[in-house]
Amino acid sequence: MDTSSAGSYTAKLIDGPLEGKTVATSFSSTGDPQPQITLKAEAGKRYIYSRGGGLEFDSAGSSKPSAVEYRFIETVFD
Repeated sequence: MDTSSAGSYTAKLIDGPLEGKTVATSFSSTGDPQPQITLKAEAGKRYIYSRGGGLEFDSAGSSKPSAVEYRFIETVFD
């Protein structure tokens, strides 16, 4: 599947150092929300978030979520 046509959704960061923030991200190549996202922070630091259980849909008939919750996993220092 071409990821450029897969669309995007909002990742809602529900805990950790970026709690309360949202970021736009793309669906995986299979059309599902990403199981994990990595966000760059200041030089040499990345935050890893894993998909949580919360999903939001723009309309009742929509097959893809418009927003997905992500929980903090770890900070990685490069």
